[in-house]
Amino acid sequence: MKTFKAGNYVMQQHYKSFQPNFIDRAWALDDMELIDLLGAADRELGRLDMYSDYIPNIDLFIQMHVLKESTQSSKIEGTQTNMEDALLEKEDVALDKRDDWEEVQNYVAAMNGAIEELKTLPFSARLMRSAHQILMQGVRGKHKQPGEFRRSQNWIGGATINDAIFIPPIHESIADLISDIEKFSHNTNRHFPELLKIGLIHYQFETIHPFLDGNGRVGRLLITLYLVSKGLLKRPVLYLSDFFERNRSHYYDNLMRVRDKNDLQQWFKFFLVGITETAKNSISTFDGILKLQKQVEAQIQTLGSRTATTQKVINHLYQRPIINAAKVKYVAGVSIASAYKIIADLERFEILREITGGKRGKAYVFRSYVELFK
Repeated sequence: MKTFKAGNYVMQQHYKSFQPNFIDRAWALDDMELIDLLGAADRELGRLDMYSDYIPNIDLFIQMHVLKESTQSSKIEGTQTNMEDALLEKEDVALDKRDDWEEVQNYVAAMNGAIEELKTLPFSARLMRSAHQILMQGVRGKHKQPGEFRRSQNWIGGATINDAIFIPPIHESIADLISDIEKFSHNTNRHFPELLKIGLIHYQFETIHPFLDGNGRVGRLLITLYLVSKGLLKRPVLYLSDFFERNRSHYYDNLMRVRDKNDLQQWFKFFLVGITETAKNSISTFDGILKLQKQVEAQIQTLGSRTATTQKVINHLYQRPIINAAKVKYVAGVSIASAYKIIADLERFEILREITGGKRGKAYVFRSYVELFK
């Protein structure tokens, strides 16, 4: 890595674009601090993966992890939807917030769709394009070639290309650069630790910036997809956008430091600290979920004949923790009168809390559960 050269700035007509070098090459790991950080990240990721094996009905909770990732990844790009807003149905979202809400929902759909596609598709350019197409469907970037690599120059920062902070490579080189990422991700002849591989792939993808819009969100999504595709995680339970959002300036500075100073070690160290911290936080969240589950189960066991129908509502709340009487009726398969009785029980147990303050159209939140993801 000491001989690593990220690429070169190339003069175009009236600006300089950055042309990255290929990454599918032999790599030597000789930084002891980096090796120690890699060991810590591997251990915490392994703990998280093992932990996920022992969580009953883990799929119920993964959707909340995806939703948190969606709001945080979109927030890095300037979208202002919080988790409570993202949990609402579209008709309940204020008109001036619907564009942001739809971007977050698209991210959820892109992540879920890509995880499903991994069952039949390898980590590949096709997977990237598919995720991008879902991400940009019907939102502000819908006219910017959803699902297609760009055919023109883009830039990062600045109102025009003349005052841009960074100008990615020309579009004619994208196919070869993405192909190089594919080869690197599947190259088993040259050993390189998988966590460093995806750290490098994320950097390279963000440097190429292959789409006209949505590159940051797709690039962050790729981290989870890679970990699942390589078997480092059995389930998609690790998402780095919250770490990147809380350390946004360091995130961008470290990416630029690779391009300008060839300092790949500093980027790797930042990335591995993010893996370690995020894995620990995810384990803490799962601990909280298990404790909350036991408490809730003990409470609803006292409901006698209503226990089974109430459990159906609880299972729904673990995926969508905002609910109303009509949804309770549908989920539990009961009359509207019975739905209100279930809600009254859950309010009495302080599992649900009414959030609208009105007499009609009331909505309720599973507040203690939502708080675990903040």
